[in-house]
Amino acid sequence: MALLDITSDFDVQTHEITLTKAAADAVRELIEKRDLEGYSLRVYVGGGGCSGYQYGMALEGNIRASDHVFEAEGVKLVVDEMSINYLRGAVIDYVDELMGSGFKIENPNAVASCGCGHSFRTQDDAAPTSSDSSC
Repeated sequence: MALLDITSDFDVQTHEITLTKAAADAVRELIEKRDLEGYSLRVYVGGGGCSGYQYGMALEGNIRASDHVFEAEGVKLVVDEMSINYLRGAVIDYVDELMGSGFKIENPNAVASCGCGHSFRTQDDAAPTSSDSSC
């Protein structure tokens, strides 16, 4: 389990992933609304999307022994063994803008992403056959 490194009043950073205060507040609100006390936010990477990999998030009640578990702002963040390799250094934020609201991941491991920002490609991946500009 990584130690927490508090970097500001707004963000809580682990040595692996940063979860902004806005993201932590949004997760806590979802957990409270759905009456899922004790659940965590699972963040994962899977194959798919127009750029090769896509992000996924789910409220999770089952933590596996091989999972990486972090706690930030009272929210447990769970990442599986494979996904952590693609998410190291990432910042998970929650944005509420005129065009919509939702979670946003800024990932330093991504060298290309689709227009919607939900899929990405790393430097080690072959170039995709489809365009990176749309989903």
